[in-house]
Amino acid sequence: MTMCFKKSVFGSCLILIAFACWFNAKSIEAFGTFGLDIHHRYSDTVKEFLNLDGLPEKGTVDYYTAMAHRDHLLKGRRLATTTADSQPITFFGGNETYRISSLGFLHYSFITVGTPPVEYLVALDTGSDLFWLPCDCTTTCMRSLNTTSGKPWKLNIYSPNTSTTSAPVPCNSTICVRPQRGCSTRLNACAYQEVYLSANTSTTGILVDDVLHLGTDTDPQEPVDAPITLGCGIIQTGAFVDGAAINGLFGLGMDGISVPSLLASKGFTSNSFSMCFSHDGLGRIQFGDKGSPDQQVTPFNLRQLYPTYNVTVTNIVVGKNVTGVEFSAIFDTGTSFAYLNDPAYSIIVQGFDSQITEPRYVPPRRIIFDYCYSLSATQESYRIPRLNLIMKGGGDFFVKAPTFVIPREGGFAYCLAIVKSEDINIIGQNYMEGYRLVFDREEMVLGWKEANCYDSIESNTPPINKGSPVKSPPPSVFTPEATPVSSPPPPPPPPPPATTRPSFFGNGNGVAARLSSMTTGLVMVLLATLALV
Repeated sequence: MTMCFKKSVFGSCLILIAFACWFNAKSIEAFGTFGLDIHHRYSDTVKEFLNLDGLPEKGTVDYYTAMAHRDHLLKGRRLATTTADSQPITFFGGNETYRISSLGFLHYSFITVGTPPVEYLVALDTGSDLFWLPCDCTTTCMRSLNTTSGKPWKLNIYSPNTSTTSAPVPCNSTICVRPQRGCSTRLNACAYQEVYLSANTSTTGILVDDVLHLGTDTDPQEPVDAPITLGCGIIQTGAFVDGAAINGLFGLGMDGISVPSLLASKGFTSNSFSMCFSHDGLGRIQFGDKGSPDQQVTPFNLRQLYPTYNVTVTNIVVGKNVTGVEFSAIFDTGTSFAYLNDPAYSIIVQGFDSQITEPRYVPPRRIIFDYCYSLSATQESYRIPRLNLIMKGGGDFFVKAPTFVIPREGGFAYCLAIVKSEDINIIGQNYMEGYRLVFDREEMVLGWKEANCYDSIESNTPPINKGSPVKSPPPSVFTPEATPVSSPPPPPPPPPPATTRPSFFGNGNGVAARLSSMTTGLVMVLLATLALV
């Protein structure tokens, strides 16, 4: 079964998974395997990320690396209790996820695979099924990332030869009987190829069985070693080389080869999982989480051939304007922004445009957002109408991050963070902020509840050297204020107990959107790169 929907270079542009194509097994016959030296990143190298000025630049890879290292030392963290009969599990070392601006504004987690365990930084994607890692590759894998200190950070490359628990999936396996699968007689393994429509993006390799190291979502954690099937990605192209998911993609889709499906089929958890997205870039993931009795739910629209997390929206509310239009959309964490076609797109952007008082702003270079507005040099907040997507069943899904702040000459501007689609509708990651989403594949419903993602956490701020000087002034803050409507909106979640990290999104519920000098530059480069999407 082909994978579903993805992002483009830098992760902000939509990638649609290609139609199922027959894989020519002979194209992989020439692949060889070789051993690589694997160095665990959590030895002394973490010191590279904690310089004399305290933490690295917020929102960067090395900032969240330092945070993850701290949580590994403090062991597992809990998000909240669950109503599931079985104990939820998560990644060994903690349930945190991190939105990394320089890698497409997607959420990532550190995971460990194999024996001995080796760590990888993978993108979390509900829009695809296959979990794959860069594997035994030469020129088609990124082997390091530059950090703010100027020192490269080594990316581990998976190799079946170095894991004693790894074994190739044989050609006669039932999971090899797929249109995009074939048999490599040279490697004596099931070969795969996942092709993406955007920017020549693909991954090609063989399927292998190995161990994913998980743990109970308790403090302290109890280790849980789960046998899973993953892709050994020998050749990557397009965005997987220099844009997003450069160290692997963690498929969370509905197909039987996805990690949640494998965990449920082997009896490790119930067939459900949750993800939480905070406004400051932190998140949570739990496998086996069924949510809570007070969450809102809407049913999935199941497709026979390629099931996805597709739901139905029955009404769009922008401020006081209610439009009874019905459309379906996919909840895809692998897409950074919302992509909607008409009439939904026009209803939302025109509804906002008619109620916004700031003047329209046209960037000097074309970007993917059509509706932007100038902020004055002294302006510290702006008012926007509330956006509510009423789901099938009557549940209200208030979008808390509908805007995106960008720099302009002499100040700042903000844009409606929605892109016009020519085909399918996708609810991207920015529309999920402020919620814990439950992807319940037993009841076949999507659940959601407001959450700040910090519940049951005593602290989430790594130690900072307070005696050292600050290199740059504090980030600028713009607070979008929701325009009052006849019925009051639900109360916002309580603020996190730690210092807020920068977020690029202005929020309709009054949460601040912060910009730093480094991330501002990344935004401009990103939007310019995506000019011709």
